[in-house]
Amino acid sequence: MPIGRLYNVEERRLLLECSGTGSPTVVFLPAAGMIGLDYLNIHNKISQRTTSVIYDRAGTGWSDRVKLPRNALEVTDELRELLRIADVPAPYLFVGHSLGGIYARRYAQRFPDEVAGMLLLEPPHEDFLTNTPKLKKRHLFQQIFPILRTLLTYKQTFRSLFDQMLASWPDSIREPLIKYHLRTLKKTIKERKNLNSELYKEVYEGGDIPDIPLIVFTAMGIDPFMTPITSKSFLRDTIDPFNKVKNTIYTKLAKSIPRGEHRILKTAGHTTIHTDCPDEVVEAAWDLLDSVDSTESK
Repeated sequence: MPIGRLYNVEERRLLLECSGTGSPTVVFLPAAGMIGLDYLNIHNKISQRTTSVIYDRAGTGWSDRVKLPRNALEVTDELRELLRIADVPAPYLFVGHSLGGIYARRYAQRFPDEVAGMLLLEPPHEDFLTNTPKLKKRHLFQQIFPILRTLLTYKQTFRSLFDQMLASWPDSIREPLIKYHLRTLKKTIKERKNLNSELYKEVYEGGDIPDIPLIVFTAMGIDPFMTPITSKSFLRDTIDPFNKVKNTIYTKLAKSIPRGEHRILKTAGHTTIHTDCPDEVVEAAWDLLDSVDSTESK
């Protein structure tokens, strides 16, 4: 456990690291297969201005194991109780990446008075169920060779990717973090199973997002973690259609509330959005904090 401390939450131990002072508190909700330490670069910047929290959901990172997948009700209850026990008071500004973004939305639906704003990095959305471009048969066939190649060299391949992604992390943290990811690649697949129709239904029927400052990011670049398991022709043929779908869905999500905004990162990948464009992510967090401060001062 490189940093942070463990808190007892409903007979489980959950890892949380809290730095900085001030309100609202920025809380990072990791993507599937990722953990709090993967956001250390942004966490360290945010903690220079306000309180910042990174944590590991149960079943991930240095938190205790739990059966996966899980529903958003359980995950948001767990997070709320963890923040209470760790004495991290609301209001919160959530930074939700991918799967973490849908949990952020669900928390805001359930506990609107506790959420001051949200920064969503390529969040899942129920509209993806009906609007994702269809794969062609030739694309499926083309995937066979990349997948077989990766299965033979997956540790070397993914170590290289994590080395690049976490290059700026301190040595004392980077190596334990990479080792964790390499031994839990199967867990990443398990947690991604949380993205099922039941989860989308839970959020779709959960009600509106409260009227809070919101920024939604779209990453238009190629995700480097997709390249080992996809052919170049697949990426070339599908990236533009899928980017158009994301652009439409995220624009709609941002416009669903009065203070929502959609921003595009042309060179960022989905998994590495916060390491490809860290300055833009931090700037968005500053903008949201400024918006919260100006609202409270009126």
